[in-house]
Amino acid sequence: MTDAPAPAEERDAFHVFDTTLRDGAQREGINLSVADKLTIARHLDDYGVGFIEGGWPGANPRDTEFFARVHDEVELRHAQLVAFGSTRRAGVPVAEDANVQALLDSRAPVVTLVAKSHLGHVERALRTTPQENLAMIADTVRHLREHGRRVFLDCEHFFDGYDLDPEYALQVVTTAGEAGVDVVVLCDTNGGKLPAQVAATVRTVRERTGVRLGIHAQDDTGCAVANTLAAVDAGATHVQCTANGYGERVGNANLFPVVAALELKYGRRVLPEGKLAETTRISHAIAEVVNLTPSTHQPYVGVSAFAHKAGLHASAIKVDPDLYQHIDPELVGNSMRMLVSDMAGRATVELKGRELGVDLGGDRELVGRIVDRVKERELAGYSYEAADASFELLLRRQLLEREEGADQEGLRYFTVESWRAITEDRPDGTHANEATVKLWAKGERIVSTAEGNGPVNALDRALRAALERIYPELAAMELVDYKVRILEGRLGTGSITRVLVSTGDGRGEWSTVGVAENVIAASWQALDDAYVYGLLRAGVKPQG
Repeated sequence: MTDAPAPAEERDAFHVFDTTLRDGAQREGINLSVADKLTIARHLDDYGVGFIEGGWPGANPRDTEFFARVHDEVELRHAQLVAFGSTRRAGVPVAEDANVQALLDSRAPVVTLVAKSHLGHVERALRTTPQENLAMIADTVRHLREHGRRVFLDCEHFFDGYDLDPEYALQVVTTAGEAGVDVVVLCDTNGGKLPAQVAATVRTVRERTGVRLGIHAQDDTGCAVANTLAAVDAGATHVQCTANGYGERVGNANLFPVVAALELKYGRRVLPEGKLAETTRISHAIAEVVNLTPSTHQPYVGVSAFAHKAGLHASAIKVDPDLYQHIDPELVGNSMRMLVSDMAGRATVELKGRELGVDLGGDRELVGRIVDRVKERELAGYSYEAADASFELLLRRQLLEREEGADQEGLRYFTVESWRAITEDRPDGTHANEATVKLWAKGERIVSTAEGNGPVNALDRALRAALERIYPELAAMELVDYKVRILEGRLGTGSITRVLVSTGDGRGEWSTVGVAENVIAASWQALDDAYVYGLLRAGVKPQG
């Protein structure tokens, strides 16, 4: 499939408008540099959105710099750049308004103006008359149009304003349309509306004014995506969204579910051909730039969006994945995952084995034994949902036991004689952490001692020091994440502890699990599995 843009008239028939760089950046915890904004703009253009709102030139130095640099540093192949700003100020001629001039100076071909459509905001926030507000809209739209700009108008607080005084809200839309605006965007600024309310209002406004309408929905009721699609059902042909739903308070309409719904549920082509399959990659790439962990349960793009746990589901999926999936996950660049837990049945284990590249050969007795083993270990506190590497080792060890009559520890690269970790409190208030590991590898007894910034780190270093000479492949491996959980339902210092360790080798990452009555022992189990799996992954032949 190609990524050639759709014909201009087809692309303009329906607008996907992204405001991540402006509205999305208002989310608590997001602080974008100019370099970040340029990077996100490239990702959004690569995805194929029609419009990228870059910010408010003149309002802050960062946005002004962005517009000064973006034309030279980002080659937009699919999107048009948009500058955001307000109408002229009350009582100020439009040609003399510095904010309006900043919009022209941005060199953006498209401008989004924000205007008041709520009579209460006009009178109490702007402190002007209803007629002057209409004049501010008309004057600014005409001025920008005369300078060759395409203009969209965001009607702030439109739905609440319409409830208060529908005739004035309609007058705002009509005034903008008559002045030459391309799209009037109805904004649910407070995010309090529900889909049926949005649809009814959009439909009425469209019928009464004949102006092309768009929708901008905040997510305060959890309905931003539904409200956006309801507006489309009612005739809106312009949707404003942010990547991953970033935005003020609880966020905005999420770009990715909206686009996926339009393409897959409505059959409406809104991206260049082949770009829908980039959805998951773009979502995660932008999350990386803003330094927020991708939501695991986000529709379409989350790692759990097509994850199946219950045995009943797995049995059906083994027959036909569509029985418990609303789309083929590959359409949005995601993949199906089987979760192994105490709810697992035979189908779950077989499907998960296939996913991991372990052929169980349809052996019902073997699969049944694995199911029993998983449930037994989960009862003891293990969890394989987030520890695929430990589960794969369990499968392979069970296969070895069946094929060779070996015990379940047959898949080994080393045999541990003993290990210990010591934390020493010093008089100056500092701590020293030391670990010693004694093991056998390839017929050689090795004793290794190392220090670390904690007992687990010291153990990791001691184990690595013991094995790297014999297995140089370990040099590429490093611990990248470490999580500890005290299991529910257990109290006090005698609680059972579960540790999840993520390890990487520059080509990928894998996760392992350990469970014990103390965190050090649980960590050792997880580290042991991590090193065994890493060597297996590197193609090193086990000792036995």
